[in-house]
Formats: sequence, C-alpha cells, structure tokens
Amino acid sequence: MPLDADARVSRVMFDRKELDAILRVYGMMVAAGEWRDYAIDGLKDRAEFSVFRHAAEHPLYRIVKTPADARRQGAWKIVSATGVILKRGHELAHVLKLFDRAKLRLA
Repeated sequence: MPLDADARVSRVMFDRKELDAILRVYGMMVAAGEWRDYAIDGLKDRAEFSVFRHAAEHPLYRIVKTPADARRQGAWKIVSATGVILKRGHELAHVLKLFDRAKLRLA
C-alpha cells in the first residue's frame, strides 16, 4: 500500500548525524562478534534501531527516539530484549555510552 505525502511527513526518523553515531557503535559491536544484523523502523511516534545476534531472533537491544518524551525524560532510550529500559536521556551520545561499558566486559 503506497504512502501518501502526509504519511511520510508524519513519521519519526533518525537524521544523518544520529544514524552515523548509532552505526559507529553497531560497527564496533559487529567487529566484536556480538551483533550481526539490524533493522530501522520509522513509526508515527518513534524511530527504532533494533540490533540482533541472528536475523531470526528478537532484537537484543532497541535504540529508540521518541520526540514526544524529549522535555520530560529525554527523547532517547535503550531497551533490552525483555523490555527493560536500560538507559534514558536527552543526548544520544550519552545514551550510547551504555555500550562502551559492554565492550569493556567483552574484552
């Protein structure tokens, strides 16, 4: 079913800078052998970057951008496979630091 112009405009997506930061972390985790696949979803109220160990599994983590939460809790959060919010914040770089600690545990 094709999307009309209004439907495309109303979707939340990552901008280039945000996607570059997320893909940088993704690349490091792929190099470490932890992650192997990803999916990007632009939904009406949020954008999600999901990472997988295997394509047929549930996502290990979801990096979620929810602009409606920006003033209160921060637009960014990382959600685990069980649905637990592991980190939340106003700045993407701060939220992505969760994976810096994970890389140290891997080594």
